[in-house]
Amino acid sequence: MIIYHSTKEKFSCDILSNDIDNIIQHALVERTGKRVGEAELNSFRNSLSYMDKVLHDGEIPADCGISIEYHIPQTSKRVDFIISGSDGNTDNVVIVELKQWKTAEITDRDGVVRTRFKQGMKDTAHPSYQAWSYAALLNGFNEAIAEENINLHPCAYLHNYADDNCIRNDFYQGYIDKAPLFLKHDALKLREFIKKYIKTGDRSDILFRIDNGKIRPSKSLADALSNMIKGNTEFYMINDQKVVFETAKKLALNSSESNKNVLIVEGGPGTGKSVVAINLLVQLIKTGQFAQYVTKTSAPRDVYFEKLSRDKKKIELKQLFVGSGSFMQTPANSFNTLIVDEAHRLTEKTGFYRMGNNQVEEILDAAHCSIFFIDENQRVSLEDYGEIAVIEEFANKKGINVHRLALESQFRCNGSDGYLAWLDNTLQIRETANTTLDGLDYDFRVMDSPDQLRDLIYERNKINNKARIVAGYCWPWASKKKSDAFDIIFDEYDFKMRWNMTAYAGAWIIDPNSVTEIGCIHTAQGLEADYIGVIIGNDLLVRDGEVLVQPTARDKDDRTILGYKKLLKENPIEGKELIKAIIKNTYRTLMTRGMKGCYIYCTDAETNAFFKKQLEAKQ
Repeated sequence: MIIYHSTKEKFSCDILSNDIDNIIQHALVERTGKRVGEAELNSFRNSLSYMDKVLHDGEIPADCGISIEYHIPQTSKRVDFIISGSDGNTDNVVIVELKQWKTAEITDRDGVVRTRFKQGMKDTAHPSYQAWSYAALLNGFNEAIAEENINLHPCAYLHNYADDNCIRNDFYQGYIDKAPLFLKHDALKLREFIKKYIKTGDRSDILFRIDNGKIRPSKSLADALSNMIKGNTEFYMINDQKVVFETAKKLALNSSESNKNVLIVEGGPGTGKSVVAINLLVQLIKTGQFAQYVTKTSAPRDVYFEKLSRDKKKIELKQLFVGSGSFMQTPANSFNTLIVDEAHRLTEKTGFYRMGNNQVEEILDAAHCSIFFIDENQRVSLEDYGEIAVIEEFANKKGINVHRLALESQFRCNGSDGYLAWLDNTLQIRETANTTLDGLDYDFRVMDSPDQLRDLIYERNKINNKARIVAGYCWPWASKKKSDAFDIIFDEYDFKMRWNMTAYAGAWIIDPNSVTEIGCIHTAQGLEADYIGVIIGNDLLVRDGEVLVQPTARDKDDRTILGYKKLLKENPIEGKELIKAIIKNTYRTLMTRGMKGCYIYCTDAETNAFFKKQLEAKQ
């Protein structure tokens, strides 16, 4: 998405008007519905003035393109400044990462520096790494760049930073080579860098071609695992992902029986928790560490196992991907590192017979370093026990060093944190300013019937087998015992489907035959499709504009709220809030499995009408 686009000549006039910050603010509101704070406006005003001075050269054509705050497709990241034009032979785009930094400190983690933010000193990606990763993402996502021979040239400009031995330290040279770094006294060097690639103006609308170019389907983590195990780079981590990855790797490699560490990484849907977790697993294994990837739900493990089993012996893979109940009898400190994905799904006890001590405590005991990727808003069962406070409490009691980081870069839902905020607001999970989907590149639809939803998902699935239907727990699983029975039936429509067959195990979301079956939270959480269809049952109802829950509408065999009546009797106030959160979180999770689109059908007419009304809302 292009926020501001003009020529160099018009950009210079906007700078001269002393109103560039308000011009960009207006463009942001118009295209995204969002405003930025005074601090960010000041950064626009200051940094853009410096860029105007750099561009003030007759050899840089007046009709070259200038774009500001370009949103990278399928992420929530924005490129600060872009110059587009030609060198006479090829179309070129110069990407400039602008920073107002004055100082930075070297860290011992690849591509990570430490600098001062408003909140204090903080670790972040090196500016050259940031610029290079943005170019890599654009190259990976946009077909126009590859097919139309558009070349990207990233760099970073820190116009307030006097040269020292930190930001240009040899430790970061690999990234500086990929994205040259220009400091306070390097304006002329930056000008020459730009002139090397921009000799004639942008006469072919390069940025608009990129912005309107076909977005390649985002690489599925499962599809990429095979190459990752072989040591190939499949996913470029950006900003906070890089910081988390390098911090986690350092902790893992430096932990020991006498120096145990736990890292808690918070991140919402699509922030790259699993990408970082699997990259970390691969890297630690390559160093010779005894590491495992741990989840409570089997679906992610089954999918990754299925993808990798073509290239590795299955017995080797079974040692990499394990369930969270695997450590009940594990001797202390048996592992170097345990990487726990979807940690919010951990349970206090293991299995039907409530075996073991405590899953969090067992994991902490079993490894020198434990890394928990967690999103407390994805708690979808009364048994879900994994909470940050619980992990910290056990770690502190055991004398384990506790570290916390957060992932915020958004990759799911076409990179639209706006969709996620809108969904939270609509489900009344939390109040946000996102009351509309206007301007968001995400295909959300409310269907009038379940057969319309099914047919649309079938059509989408023909593209690349990445569209599926899921539903809440409001229908019994008759086909589990009687294979020819149907589970979810709407007599008034031409619709009857089965819950996912046990034959697929957790690989339902990738099996080419499974599109004819309906998945649930256990087969979808932690995984993704391009398009998701969600059937919302009567456990979620809207009455007079208020989103309510009705646990009695859940099937009697649903174990996610097993014991809720007793809970409500013993603790009616907190129990009611917990049940409400679990049911809402279930649908929030299901409705964020689609990276490109989500289609819903609500069995309750008033609820369906409510979502339609929300969808039709305008700014």
